[in-house]
This record gives sequence, structure tokens and C-alpha cells, in this order.
Amino acid sequence: MLSSMARLLKTIRPIRLRLLLGLVAAMTASIVALLIPQVLESMVNHLSTSATASVVLTAGAVVLGLGLIEAGFIWARRTLAVAPATAAEKEMRTAFYAKVQNMPVAFHDQWGSGQLLSRIMSDINTIRRWVAFGMIMVVTSGVTIVVGIVLLFRSSPVLALVFLAAAIPVAVISFFFNRRYHRLSRLSQDQNGDLATTIEQSVQGIRVLKAFGRGPTALDQFTGQADELRRTEVAKATAMARFDMAMFTLPELALGIALFLGLHLTADGSMNVGQLAAYFATATLVSGPTRMLGMLLGQAVNTATALERQYEVLDTVNTITSPADPTPVDVAAVRGDVRLQGVHFRYSDAPDLAVDGRALADVVDGVDLHVRAGETMALVGVTGCGKSTLLQLVPRLYDVTGGSVTIDGVDVRDMSLTDLRTITAVAFEDATLFSDSVRANVLLGVDPELPEDERELLLRTALSTADAGFVDALPEGVDTRIGEEGLSLSGGQRQRLALARAIAARPPVLLLDDPLSALDTRTEERVTERLRQTLAGTTTLIVAHRTSTVSLADRVALMDHGRIIAVGTHTDLMRDSARYRYVIANQEQVAARNRDIETLTGEIELRAVQAAAEDADDRGEVAEASTAGTPGAGDEGALR
Repeated sequence: MLSSMARLLKTIRPIRLRLLLGLVAAMTASIVALLIPQVLESMVNHLSTSATASVVLTAGAVVLGLGLIEAGFIWARRTLAVAPATAAEKEMRTAFYAKVQNMPVAFHDQWGSGQLLSRIMSDINTIRRWVAFGMIMVVTSGVTIVVGIVLLFRSSPVLALVFLAAAIPVAVISFFFNRRYHRLSRLSQDQNGDLATTIEQSVQGIRVLKAFGRGPTALDQFTGQADELRRTEVAKATAMARFDMAMFTLPELALGIALFLGLHLTADGSMNVGQLAAYFATATLVSGPTRMLGMLLGQAVNTATALERQYEVLDTVNTITSPADPTPVDVAAVRGDVRLQGVHFRYSDAPDLAVDGRALADVVDGVDLHVRAGETMALVGVTGCGKSTLLQLVPRLYDVTGGSVTIDGVDVRDMSLTDLRTITAVAFEDATLFSDSVRANVLLGVDPELPEDERELLLRTALSTADAGFVDALPEGVDTRIGEEGLSLSGGQRQRLALARAIAARPPVLLLDDPLSALDTRTEERVTERLRQTLAGTTTLIVAHRTSTVSLADRVALMDHGRIIAVGTHTDLMRDSARYRYVIANQEQVAARNRDIETLTGEIELRAVQAAAEDADDRGEVAEASTAGTPGAGDEGALR
């Protein structure tokens, strides 16, 4: 906890002057408030000797003046602390987002999006509240208590000791409270993150849940998680309530005992009435910060937990970064000659041994492959052989664990990530679109500094190549804002826009992960023909699951169990490789099943349309009968 708070002080160093001034203002306001009981003591003592209006008015004016001064310093504290705290919040949130954006794909494979969302939003908000209020008030409360106790001793050492006696159990209770509340706070924040992940997944997968009728199951799962969070929050509230009870009870008990002793001391002349009044007024002012310590301690624990969750992410080592001295790359002169030599890859969380004790092979297990500049090469193999993983090693979405990947003879690990991802572009099978306009999605990889007419030309060319002319029928054309994840579009439409995005980037090296899998046969034929023209001169590595996609390629690489076992033209491999013939035959069977499904779906849709038309005709006949006149009993029976 202390180490996290120490790191926070370094984070807020740029605003420390204003925070320090806010702290000075808060402490000054507290000390000014403690002066009011001393004025009260003087007034009471004067009234006991000479009860005049001037004494009351003078004391009242002094108290009013002190009150206004206190209010002014409180206003200054808020003004000085709140604005810089929100600026620090923005910087922390921006730094967190930048960290997450720069982390490799492997990091995001392991972290739930809801957990990251909880950290970047609610946790940083908790830290900001501590910086703007808690951190200042905990120091101010401490100063108030110390100065107040000194003033209590001035009024009566005996009564001051009574008040101090209540501080011992407060310290013990605070120690145990801190340990329990820290554990509950961490559990609560983690459960909040898990709940956010569940919500996000349910919203993104709402079509799947509805299609399989699993809405009630998802609701049960969500209810269970929400109930766990509720129980944790109740436990937190109970712990805080018990702590607050002690914080309120002990000072009040001390004041009750002090009142009994104070009256006795006043009666025997050990202290005067003014001192007794000043003691209780001061004790009341000190009791407030004492009670507030419970809330501040709880806020400190929440903040420390939030900081720990922040640093878990911020301290994660980024394994895929640009080299300190990257090899300069002239992006305009890149030919796109891609070579993979002895490439191995294994996921970081993959076990070394199978259940039966056998050694597990790497996902990519010693691949040697040369894709010539300007060549289109198809990567073919059965599902799970490592094709998509191999594709992602070229732009360093994952880093090879052995061997090397080079473009024009330069190892991709020696390039800056900016250069590498400028000369490569990827279209994934699972198309991801952002909640933005069609234009913004397609031009995502295009240099924003290009003239508007060039950007428009790239947009139209990419949309035409991907057969995405459907965008012109949208309400606002290419400026139509599509829904989150592009769920307002069909799977084929999303895939075509993702393909257009990759094409618009005009990369020397284009990586396509089965980009036509969601298209119907006719659309696929149109896109394939246009791609054949567009890809001329572009080095393209395309993962193919359809025979028609293979036809785009100059050569084909056959992958099996993480290895490239054959490379050649489609005709050569069909003649020489039994394994290739098996893979192609398997793909054709899958394609045939998909065509059967498309045909069946079309028939079902046609029948539905016909049924709807017949139903409309029936309703029209009934309407005609009802308008012919008011039916009698016989007519009514006929209608039934």
C-alpha cells in the first residue's frame, strides 16, 4: 500500500505545487476553526465578570470574521486541488490507454476487456478523488487532531488525557480494519471488472444468445456474478459500518466522561467555565476529523487497491517493441520480398507436454517459405494447422520464438513497428469494425495527411474491389455510422469492408486471412475477379479455405502440423501431393455443404415470402367481406 502511494506521488509531481497550496489552505482553514473556541472561552470569562453587550458583539464579530476566513480558505482548497487533480486523471487515463494500445496481442489474449475497462475508468476515478480530496484531508485531519489536542491540554490536562485514551482502541481497530477492507476492496474491484466483461460479451454476442435461446442462461450467469459482487459490497459496507460505529462511539464516550469530570473540576475551582466551554467546543471540532479518519482510511485502501490494479497493467513488460536503433526503411521503395527461415512459434501459456506426457510440437514448427515480391501465395491446410498464426508473425502481432521473418532482406524485428505496419496490412476472417462511419473504417490505415481527393479515390477503389457498393444504399452513404462491432451489417458486409480497409492502405505486403469466407458464391466470384486485378504487383499471402480463393494465387503452400510440406502451383500440387488433393477435396465438400445451406435458406425465405403474401390475400378477403355490410348471425358463423 505504501509503495503504491509513493509511486502515486511521483505521478502527480507536475501538479504538486497547486496541491501543496491546496493543503496549506485546508490546514489554515482548520486552524482558523480551532481559534473560534478560544474566542468563546474569552467571551464566557468576560461575561462572568462584566456582562455587557459590547463583549458579546465583539466576540460575535470575531467569530463571524473567523468563519468567513475559514470559508475563504475552504474555497481556495477546492479551487487549487480539483482542477489539477482532473488534469492528472486525464494524464493517467491517457497513459493507461497508450500502454494497452502498445501491448502485443498476446497480452490481450490473457486480459478480459471488462477488466481493462474497469481499471481505466472506475479505478482512475477513485485515484482522482483521493488526489483531489482524500490525500489533502488526511493530512489536514491529522494536523487538526494534533493542534486540537494541544489546545485541549491548554484547557485541562486531565480532560485531554480522557480524550487521548479513546485514541488507543481507535488505532487498534484501524489496523485490523485496514487489513480486512483492503482484501474486500480488491475482491470488489476485480468482480466489477469480471461483471463488465460479462456485460460486454453479452452485448457483442447478443445475436448468438438469441439464436440459441440462451438468454435465460446468460441472465442466470450474470445474476450469479452480480450476487457475488453484492455480497462483497455488503461485506465492505458492514466492515465500514462497524468501523464508523467505533469512530463515533469512542469520541462520544470520551466526551461524556469528560463532561462528568469537567463539571466536577469546575465545581472545585480547578478550571473555570470559559475553559470548560472552550474544551468542549474544541473537542467537538477534533471529533469531526477523528470520525472522518474512518472514511479517509477506507478511501485510502480503495485508492491503494486501484493503484495496484493500475500498476499490474503498467508494469507488464511489452515484449514486442521497436528496436532502440531500427533499420531505416524507405516505405515507398519496399518491393515486398518476404522470407520465413526456420520459423518457430509457441504461445507463452502453452504446456510443454501433452496429457499423456508426450512433447507438444510448436504451433509453427520450423517453417521455411519464400514469397517473391509481387507474388500472390495461398496458404492451404486443414483447420488448426497454424496458417492464421503464421500470417500474424509477419507484422509482429506475435513474435517468432525461433527463426526469422524478413522483408526485402531486413528482419522485421529490426524495423520500427511504425514502418513495419505501414508496409503490411491484414484483413482478418473475423472482421472487426469500429463504431464510426464507413469512411473512417475503410480509411483507417490510410495516411491522414493525403489530400482529400486522393483519399476519396482510395476509398472508392477499395469499396469497388471488395464489392462493397451496398454502402451507397445506407442512409448517409459512406458517412453512415455503423453500429458497434459492425453488428448492424451482415457478416458478408462486414468482411467486405474489412477487406476494403486492407486494400485502401496500399501496402507492399498484403496479408489476408480467408477474407471471403462469409460471402455467397456469386459475390465471391465478383470479388475474386476484382482482387486478381488489384493484387497485381502486391506481395500477398492469403490463407485459403475455399478452392476459389486458391485460384487467386500464383503459387500455393501446403501447411500441415505447423510445417510447410509442399509449395507449387495448384496444378502441380494436385498432380504430385496426395495430402494436397485430400485438403482440396475436403474444402470442396465444405463448400458444397455451404451451397446446399444457401439454397435451403433461399427456399425457406421464398416460402416465407409466399406465406406472407397468401396471408395478406386472406386478410384482404376478410376486409372485403367486412365492408360489404354488417354481417348477421349466419355471416358471423361463416367468417369464423
